[in-house]
Amino acid sequence: MPDHFYVYPAYLGREHSRKDGRRIPADLALVDLTGEEIVAAAVHLGFKAEFESGKQYPRTAGAFDGRVKVVKKGSTTKATFLRSLAGELARRRASGGKK
Repeated sequence: MPDHFYVYPAYLGREHSRKDGRRIPADLALVDLTGEEIVAAAVHLGFKAEFESGKQYPRTAGAFDGRVKVVKKGSTTKATFLRSLAGELARRRASGGKK
């Protein structure tokens, strides 16, 4: 079992449907996410994360938006992490990116 998981911006993007790869509820989804934002929020949550540019989400042919490699911590599941990450991203945006 790998010690990490990948997070593509499409997982959290409001512009994507569940069919297109969004993995969180629409009311938690955000617009115009970047890999750097995801890394900053993941690090703030206490995870080790790094942005891998030039990577393509398989469901979005031709769009090389990159992905974030997140090292697993404890028994946190990917679904739980994504919900926490979406909440943290929303808080960071509401406070102007600080926190």
